[in-house]
Order: sequence, then C-alpha cells, then structure tokens
Amino acid sequence: MLNKNIVNFIGCDAEYEDASVVLFGAPFDSTTSYRPGTRFASTTIRNESYGLETYSPYQDKDLEDYCIFDSGDIEIPMGDSNKALAAIEERCQTILDDEKIPFMIGGEHLVTLGTMRAIAKKYPDVCMIHFDAHTDLRDEYLGVKLSHASVIRRCHDIIGDNRIHQFGIRSGERVEFKWAKEHTDLHKFSFDGLEEVVDSLVGKPVYFTIDLDVLDPSYFPGTGTPEFGGVTFQQLLQAMHTVISKLNIVGMDVNELAPNLDTSGASTACACKVVREALLELMK
Repeated sequence: MLNKNIVNFIGCDAEYEDASVVLFGAPFDSTTSYRPGTRFASTTIRNESYGLETYSPYQDKDLEDYCIFDSGDIEIPMGDSNKALAAIEERCQTILDDEKIPFMIGGEHLVTLGTMRAIAKKYPDVCMIHFDAHTDLRDEYLGVKLSHASVIRRCHDIIGDNRIHQFGIRSGERVEFKWAKEHTDLHKFSFDGLEEVVDSLVGKPVYFTIDLDVLDPSYFPGTGTPEFGGVTFQQLLQAMHTVISKLNIVGMDVNELAPNLDTSGASTACACKVVREALLELMK
C-alpha cells in the first residue's frame, strides 16, 4: 500500500484502497540529450494543477466524481539510470499488484522503460501506442544504451516486433526510420491511421505513452528538444480520446515537460490539462 502525497494533482485525493488509477511522478532527466529540466515536471504539474477546474467541459466529467490516488514522486538517484529504472519498476509493480492502473508523470522519456518492465511481466501480450516527435529508436546514443533517445528501442527489446505503434514522428536518424519499417508501425507527422490501429487492438492490453513534444512548439515550447511541424492541442485531445475510450489501457504516462524552459507557464498549463483529460478518459 502506498501513502498519499501531501500535495496532490487537483481532484486526485481518494484513498488508495478506493482508487482505480494511481498517479506517481518520476523526476529523472539524467540522459537528456539537449536541454534538461524534466525532473521538475511532476512537482510543477501538481502545484499548477490548482489553476485548473476539476471539471472538463470537453468530456462533461469531473475528477471529484472518481477515485484517483496520487502517490507522489519516487525518490530517484540522479546519474544512475539503472537504479532509477528499478525504482520506477518497483512503484509500478506495487500498483499493478493491487489491480490498479499506473499513471506516471515524467521526467524524460527513458522513465517509460521502467513502467514497461513491470507492465510486460503482468501483461506479456501488451502492445504500445506511442505519441512523440521523435522516433526514440536509436540502439545507443553516444555509446549509452539507456537514453531517452533509445527508450522505444529498449521497449521493443521487451515486447518485440509489430506491437509498438508510433504517431506524430517527425525527427530521427535515417537508420531509425529504416529500422522502424521492419520492426514497429511508425506513422509520420500526424495521427493518420490511428483509428485503424485502435480498432485492431480492441480487447488487448495496451500501454499508452505520450511525449508532449508531439505538440508543435507553438503550443508547447517548454520541452528539451522542440520539433516544429507538430500537432495541435485539440488534435492531441481527440487522438487521446480515440485511444483511451476504445482500448484496454493497462498503464500510461505523460512526459518531457521541462517547466523551466517556458517561464510563461503556458507549457505547464498545457501539460496539466493533458493529464486531467487523460485521467478523465480512463474513468469509463
């Protein structure tokens, strides 16, 4: 059993025993390849969530009507990816053992590997839907296998071919796109083809990972590696609805907000809204 965090994401103050979804933060950015700062995201998102209402006019749902528990941030040793991933896996495993859905707020994207290690143990046939600007399919980055630039490649090591579906991708090395043609289902630039993929995954366990830099920097500048040519906020909300409303989501994460890189606070406000809408979509 996990203890309640002192400061919760707005509306996520249920008791652990009653909750169907459990939030936790993974404040880790030790492999960030360009601009750091994602370690501050989970705490900032919690604090700034109080600028939102618990009610969503998009869905006509209110977080106050559901049982969601916020277990706080994991204590992560900076500079040691293996220990960080082990801590994330342990937290995720605890949540899964209690038959609840883990919802992680990163952190850089490498944190997804920790949750996937736990998810794949419980759901060996799990598939992944991945929203991102970047392929994240490098076998290594500067000689390092554990990197936010290689996280989806490491997830592939666990679940194998044709079970990772990538959308919004618009950046990566040529070799990554070539490798994806044989091993993942990669959709460049947009969410085209998402409905067909979702229909093919109905009934299967699905892990959903959202790298917020899938958004165009005009909507979301506060991220470590911004890539122009991204989707709009409304397009992201619609794509999230398509995925979560139809599929058996067994875990998910939202990552790569670097709040220090957008002093206006707009990127954090956007991330808060994405988290709220995702949580409410999970409440079926």
